[in-house]
Amino acid sequence: MALKEGLRVRKRIFWRLTVLALGLLVLLLYWIPVLASFLQHLRHLELLIPMGVCPSATMALLRDNFTGVLQLWKRPDVLTCTSWKAPIIWDGTFDPEVAQREARRQNLTIGLTVFAVGRYLEKYLARFLESAEQHFMVDQRVVYYVFTEQPAAVPRVALGPGRQLRVESVMRERRWQDVSMARMRTLQAALGGRLGREAQFVFCMDVDQYFTGPFGPEVLAESVAQLHAFHYRWPRWLLPFERDARSASALALDEGDFYYHAAVFGGSVAALRGLTAHCAQGLRLDRARGLEARWHDESHLNKFFWLHKPAKVLSPEFCWSPEVGRRAEIRHPRLLWAPKEYAEVRD
Repeated sequence: MALKEGLRVRKRIFWRLTVLALGLLVLLLYWIPVLASFLQHLRHLELLIPMGVCPSATMALLRDNFTGVLQLWKRPDVLTCTSWKAPIIWDGTFDPEVAQREARRQNLTIGLTVFAVGRYLEKYLARFLESAEQHFMVDQRVVYYVFTEQPAAVPRVALGPGRQLRVESVMRERRWQDVSMARMRTLQAALGGRLGREAQFVFCMDVDQYFTGPFGPEVLAESVAQLHAFHYRWPRWLLPFERDARSASALALDEGDFYYHAAVFGGSVAALRGLTAHCAQGLRLDRARGLEARWHDESHLNKFFWLHKPAKVLSPEFCWSPEVGRRAEIRHPRLLWAPKEYAEVRD
């Protein structure tokens, strides 16, 4: 009798847990679309947050090494300068022809680095390189550096005159986060080697994106940061900086200017050597302390640009996410995020 009673109790517990689990599953399946819809509508409220206006006195003073006098007054709908008097480059504020001529006059070679590790190579690299040939620094000398653990799998892409592709072997990291964080160390070594000897300016980009419009010498400067498409309208206290004071990348609540996207950053070889050295050192310190910054190397990049202000900031047009939707101020996106299929590409 006691055995039968025990079995009945277990059965009742089993079925109650089963019903509870099914109920939670139904609620989850219902609330995920509702939550996604809520967040999408919440994102539209960002449009109510003012972006600020560049003072007229500052506009008159700002010049660019490649485009000369900037026409910042043509974009009164957006913020076109920083508090430290660096330009924020939007469509309509520069003359691309002037920038092209100046880059040719300086006889520049421009580097473009990209990491294609694991399934990221087969999923994204071909489109990235093919679109770069159509839009990145057209009519300029360019050297692509592809970092991968699968050199033989790098696709053959037809390159224009004066454009080269180099493939550099890297170790396969155990986790995708480690791939992201090892990037700064690898870039630091490359900038101190052949890449640093070949190019005068270098841009470093993520592979899971593709070019859709001209990305020319108007973006060049001693150091260049990219406004994050998700956060360019947010007030500082909401920006996702690292807040753990133990981390080398930590920023206090009253620190930080903008939130920059690590999918695009660039500058002169000397400036990038300083940036990658800073980030690599910060990542090493965190690892020694058993820490990992919230957004990995991007957190350290944002700390660097707080301490060492970028000479030029790119508007979200230069790295835009279709997930955000249409925005009136985004006239001509130059680079688009590819769909983030993390379940497929991350081990």
